[in-house]
Amino acid sequence: MQCTILVIDDEKNIREGLGASLQMEGWNVALAENGNKGLERFGKGDIDLVITDLRMPGITGEEVLSKVMAQNPSVPVIILTGHGSIDSAVDAMRNGAYDFLTKPLNLDQLTMIVKRALQGRELAIKHRELQEELNSSKSFESIIGKSSEMQKIFQMVRKAAKSKASVLITGESGVGKELIANALHNLSDRKDNSMIKVHCAALSENLLESELFGHEKGAFTGAVNRTRGRFELANNGTIFLDEIGEIDQNVQIKILRVLQEKKFERVGGEQTLEVDVRVVAATNRNLLEEIKEGRFREDLYYRLNVVHIHVPPLRERKDDIPLMITSFLQEFAKESGKKIEGIDNRTRSALYKYDWPGNIRQLRNCIESAVVMCSGNVITFDDLPPGIVDDSDTNTISIPTGIPMAEAEKILIAENLAINKGNKSKTADILGIGRKTLHRKITEYNIE
Repeated sequence: MQCTILVIDDEKNIREGLGASLQMEGWNVALAENGNKGLERFGKGDIDLVITDLRMPGITGEEVLSKVMAQNPSVPVIILTGHGSIDSAVDAMRNGAYDFLTKPLNLDQLTMIVKRALQGRELAIKHRELQEELNSSKSFESIIGKSSEMQKIFQMVRKAAKSKASVLITGESGVGKELIANALHNLSDRKDNSMIKVHCAALSENLLESELFGHEKGAFTGAVNRTRGRFELANNGTIFLDEIGEIDQNVQIKILRVLQEKKFERVGGEQTLEVDVRVVAATNRNLLEEIKEGRFREDLYYRLNVVHIHVPPLRERKDDIPLMITSFLQEFAKESGKKIEGIDNRTRSALYKYDWPGNIRQLRNCIESAVVMCSGNVITFDDLPPGIVDDSDTNTISIPTGIPMAEAEKILIAENLAINKGNKSKTADILGIGRKTLHRKITEYNIE
């Protein structure tokens, strides 16, 4: 990771020696001989980490730390101190310093601390960017989605919501069809009235008919009172018929009549009731195939399918995965009382590559499991459920041994760009870096 490190030390040999050592590790280095010049250089921007001596003439290391924290608290500060000032270094840690080292310096130890600090900063930047995108995406009725596919659906929902037209929502199980139905109601003129939901697959034919249309006292064994049905309860509002493809044809006929005439009778009743109900239906079945097989009425299909919204599976809109991960992490970390900052790059890549046959529901369960299993503040590859781990390593990138780190990074970026057909947002998400960082590296390595 090629970042810029600012070294502030009034001792020339230490300052220049540190600079040379850090440059050998592949980082850019800026040098400053005192606190004033160090803060002046920091104020120009593009500094990713500060290493400062604690005791210097003029502005001290404590003052440097205080001003860096005030200007940009995401930039880690490492304190250098002599043995006689360890108590002051500990105080600096309490005031926000990332770590401290005593002189004479152990360069291997310093390199390890710098790497860890920069990785943490990169993770924090990435998490913040995703949080900003998540907050933006959640403006549409709490549906998470920035992909072009979801933007088209949002546009359709906005247009359809204001009408009285029936809407058919199709898509695989777990893609979020009910959320689309909620949005249609909440953005409509009926939002102040009831939205009644019926999960058709959960009820037998007789129970479903009574549930939808209600029944009179004595209509069947156990009918001890008159009961209003869901259509009656949804009057002037919306009724959501989930898994509409599962219902029996006898019930289909009655639903068709409600759609055509806005009228029905309760089970066992003679009184005709009129309702004004907006019907939204959803199914994971191919209703045209069901019609061919004689299991679904063609006339009902066309009554329901005035507006058709198809929600694609998660594998076809992977741009939405990072935002969903961020949202689910927040939800389950708060629920479990854990402070989890994000996920590491290897885990992010595994989650991105996986095809998610169970769609959003499966991803949500996966993140919940990972939060439960996580023992630190970052989700790692080992925290993922076994099925995700087993299927995640099918695509590999070959990096030869014996090449410089910068060349290996160039190969990694170029190969991921190729896999993602030049899509920089996807590539940045997979690599776990910000888009600005990716653009800088593409220019730096002259990647086509």
